[in-house]
Amino acid sequence: MALNLIFETVLNSNVISTSIFSAPLLAMGASPDGTGGGGIIAQFGFIIPLFLIMYLLMIRPQQKKQKEHKNMIEALKKGDKVVTSGGMYGDIFAFNEKRDSVVLKVGEVKLEFLKSAIAGLAKE
Repeated sequence: MALNLIFETVLNSNVISTSIFSAPLLAMGASPDGTGGGGIIAQFGFIIPLFLIMYLLMIRPQQKKQKEHKNMIEALKKGDKVVTSGGMYGDIFAFNEKRDSVVLKVGEVKLEFLKSAIAGLAKE
C-alpha cells in the first residue's frame, strides 16, 4: 500500500517530468513557456567572437611567424652562420636553386640541406 502511494506520487509529480524532460529542451534554447529560442543571431552570437579570439590568438601569430621565416630564408647569403632544425650549426657555402637547397660547411665537411630545414641565423 505504501509503495503504491509512493509510485503514484512520483509518477504524478511535475518535478520529475519537468527536470528530466525539459532540461535538454532548455539547453537547446527553448524557453519553459514554449515560445522558442532567441533566434539565429543569439545562437551564433557566441560562436563568432569565439572564432575571432581563436584567429587573434592562434592563426595570426602563426602566419606572422611563417612570413618572418620565409623572409629570413630569402635573405640568406653565402658566409652566413646558420642553425638547422636538427640542431646542426654551419656556414653557408653555396646554394642549389634547382633543388631549393643550401650547402653548409661544417668544419671540413660540406652537407646539403633543404632551405626549409634552416631554423635561423646562429647567434655568435
